Amino acid sequence: MTEDKSRLRDAATIILSREGREGPEVLMGQRGAAAAFMPNKFVFPGGAVDHGDTSVPLARPLNARCEALLSAYPQQTTLPGLTAAALAVTAVRELWEETGLTLAQPGDWPDAPGGDWEKLAARGLLPDAAGLQFVFRAITPPGRPRRFDARFFLADASALTGDTDDFSDAQDELSHLQWIPLRRVRSFDLPFITEVVLAEIGHHLEGRSRDEGVPFFDNSGPVPQFRRII
Repeated sequence: MTEDKSRLRDAATIILSREGREGPEVLMGQRGAAAAFMPNKFVFPGGAVDHGDTSVPLARPLNARCEALLSAYPQQTTLPGLTAAALAVTAVRELWEETGLTLAQPGDWPDAPGGDWEKLAARGLLPDAAGLQFVFRAITPPGRPRRFDARFFLADASALTGDTDDFSDAQDELSHLQWIPLRRVRSFDLPFITEVVLAEIGHHLEGRSRDEGVPFFDNSGPVPQFRRII
């Protein structure tokens, strides 16, 4: 049976930030010209939840506030067993696959993991969600070749294991991986939703954060709605 890739899929995206010479900077890479979803655009690491993400253990869990916000405004999902923890696992996995960088802590796996988790387990590491902050949610509009219900997480680069400029373990989905100063990021070729996310989370990245809930660009129905998850 052929997979319907236009169906709405749960996804997680991660915005890594650090302080650079020009102020706050974020990690982004460029999607390939032949990509079905957002070709040539500069994006944050991210992707759809895999079935295996629902059973991957965490070294440290999400904080309670983050987990509560992720559970608000639930949408119908095609993935049984989806949890806030699974979304966090997806964010860590996508970061690892697309950049080679790890949000992890020392720990023992209860069972032998499969796929790319094998490399992390061989280093005695478990994915770590303690440093993740849920900052945005967006559903891709109908009619696109790929549709995602994406949760965006923000994490500081200080939580990474290893060199923040070492992308040698990255797979080839993103090219031109680089830390981009926040003040110059809008000069890059960005998807519309990425520009919206950057505008909404600017106060987080510049140290002016207040707990005002999480912006939610909701295209699940016939009329787009901009909500705030509180």
